[in-house]
Amino acid sequence: MKVYERISVSDILGDNLVYRDMQAMDTRLPRFAELSERAGWPGIAIPRKTSVEYAQIMVALLEEAQRQRGLRVPIEKLVYVGDTRMNDGTAFTNIFNAGGWRGFAFIGSESPQKVTVASQEPSSAPIYYANRWADLERFNAFLQARGLTIDEHTVVLIDLDKTLLGARGRNDKVIDRARVVAAHRTVEVLLGDDFDPESFKAAYDLFNQQEYHPFTTDNQDYLTYICLMVSAGLYGRDELAEAVNAGRMASFPQFIGEVAERLAELPGNLRQVHGDVFVNVQKGDPTPFKAFRQNEFIVTTSWLGNLPDDAPVERMLQEEIVLTQEVRLAAEAWKKQGALLFSLSDKPPEASVPTPEQRAEGYLAIHEIQTHAVGAD
Repeated sequence: MKVYERISVSDILGDNLVYRDMQAMDTRLPRFAELSERAGWPGIAIPRKTSVEYAQIMVALLEEAQRQRGLRVPIEKLVYVGDTRMNDGTAFTNIFNAGGWRGFAFIGSESPQKVTVASQEPSSAPIYYANRWADLERFNAFLQARGLTIDEHTVVLIDLDKTLLGARGRNDKVIDRARVVAAHRTVEVLLGDDFDPESFKAAYDLFNQQEYHPFTTDNQDYLTYICLMVSAGLYGRDELAEAVNAGRMASFPQFIGEVAERLAELPGNLRQVHGDVFVNVQKGDPTPFKAFRQNEFIVTTSWLGNLPDDAPVERMLQEEIVLTQEVRLAAEAWKKQGALLFSLSDKPPEASVPTPEQRAEGYLAIHEIQTHAVGAD
């Protein structure tokens, strides 16, 4: 592995990116409300990345981006680069079908397995799986061999989190750790001297497990709020786990509703926090714990490009969120061939983009911050 120069996502893609709220960072492009209305769903809640609604709205956004770059040729081909079989594989298949385009997806990760394995999944939306990010070069040859020429008729969709930044299997644990540190910091500040880091960690590690996803919906805002209430002593960790396992606590809405009935047991500052989260949950906001997401933004930005240029590559992969050199090279090559590049992120804007006040203080959005590129020699 080798450390390359510092570069930002925006150096490669510009503002061709949407975070969790589906609002394009390029403000010349239509807003989510307009796109959803065009699709026949006025007032729809922001869909998840794996939904058909998300795919149809993305197709409309990409077609508008194609027009705005001054080309009068339609999109006919789709290349998707991601890191997960479920989320990215499903998103690709849905967008592929919604656009009616030809295309292939590359789903990559870095595996400790010594043998390089790459395979194509036969389906109506072909997906190429690889256990080396360096296999993107082989994937490019794979596309050419199948007659898919990258040109101005092509859109290249690149997943941001754990693909272009923090490559899965190589650097993704730093992204996860930033989120955990942000949750820890949020609860610590709210509880002050009553904060017990061991108790918090035990609750977080327990409810972050897959068996509790039906309760938390794998939502980090919900998880952090649950751990806050456990750390505050409103619920015992084991007591809550037993209630979830027995089916007596079936969902997060049930949990936050019960907290609302016990507000008198909480100190004043936690009542205010609960009120803010509760209102956001009622509005259908998928990221209701804003204080936590703001801390995630601060921590994440502080771990982009934070190490000196001469830091050992092993340390860089453990302590800095780095850009994936192989994805960068593929994207730049495809851009030179005329493709439209666009990126998707599951991160909410609160954890990705500075507030106006933070912008005035010098903070940048995650995609604007230069960090080291790391990849194969």
